Amino acid sequence: MVVFQGRGKRSSRGSRYKKFRNYRKYELGNIPSSTGLGNKRIRSIRQLSGSRKLRLLSEEYVNVLDPKTKKSQKSKIKTITGNPANRHFIRRNIMTKGAIIDTEAGKARITSRPGQEGIINAVLVE
Repeated sequence: MVVFQGRGKRSSRGSRYKKFRNYRKYELGNIPSSTGLGNKRIRSIRQLSGSRKLRLLSEEYVNVLDPKTKKSQKSKIKTITGNPANRHFIRRNIMTKGAIIDTEAGKARITSRPGQEGIINAVLVE
């Protein structure tokens, strides 16, 4: 499926534009990775400049930082309890930045972007 981020086929008034060229590589986007809860799965994506980006497709562990003691630990994720990006992500167990997750260490808020960075970091919430 192609995600096109260039000019649309129609104007704001609804009239149809004439097609003057095809899609360009720099105008194409990607579908979101929708990081889920489960065994670790990572996909490597080539970027425009040739660099690589890690897409985290699913993960069951998180790096949790305790802000009081400034200590970090690896903890298992139990479930997703809240997500300000989309309320339907909670039911589907999709993790994004800002999502509230229930871990073995307690409730934590995700501070990294799992679909862009390939890792999940979180901070404990009181």
